[in-house]
Amino acid sequence: MKNITLSVDEKVLTAARRYAAAHNSSVNRLVREYLASIAAREDRAAKVRHRIRQLSDRSPGRIGGRTWTRDELHED
Repeated sequence: MKNITLSVDEKVLTAARRYAAAHNSSVNRLVREYLASIAAREDRAAKVRHRIRQLSDRSPGRIGGRTWTRDELHED
């Protein structure tokens, strides 16, 4: 595991320490879990984008050369 150094406003750190203590945790653990959740969310999003591309490539539907005029688009 790598160590990082953060600069945090003193009031923010004090509040974070209170929050961590109230939740039987530490600021270090809160930051580590938060960063892990961001990484996991990004990983899931990348997998979903990949899956959508796969499904799109296999889809029989294609965008054709059909175009519409302004009047056709605004017909009642």
